[in-house]
Amino acid sequence: MKDWRSQSHVKWDFKYHIVIVPKYRRRKFYGSLRVEIGKILRELCRQKDIELVKGNALPDHVHLLLSVPPKYSIAYTVGFLKGKSAIRINRDLGKVKGSLYGRAFWSRGYCVSTVGLDEAMIRQYIQNQEKHERDQERGLFYKLDD
Repeated sequence: MKDWRSQSHVKWDFKYHIVIVPKYRRRKFYGSLRVEIGKILRELCRQKDIELVKGNALPDHVHLLLSVPPKYSIAYTVGFLKGKSAIRINRDLGKVKGSLYGRAFWSRGYCVSTVGLDEAMIRQYIQNQEKHERDQERGLFYKLDD
């Protein structure tokens, strides 16, 4: 059975798979800050009552599975998370200060897809993404449905 959430006049179950990328995909820079960035994103989600169902920070991008209330559009949600987290990263993580171009942390775009009946597959994909990338770097291919 689905886990329906409710507000005063609506019952809902919206989940989105979102991928956001740091500016210029700076792998080495981003890899050292993965834990701190994860904490910042979790805290921002709590502020807006957005459930962070699953998340995985890789060296050059972040996968998020979010349950977003219907009062927020997905564009607003991603804009809020990227904008506020960039401010917090620049302000709170002192080592970030001179190494970013124009104090922007995230690239302009993002990838989003809705999650319907394939939620279990998306959860598995996010969980295994890091292993998948390591296997691809070694020349192996990993199939999610195996």
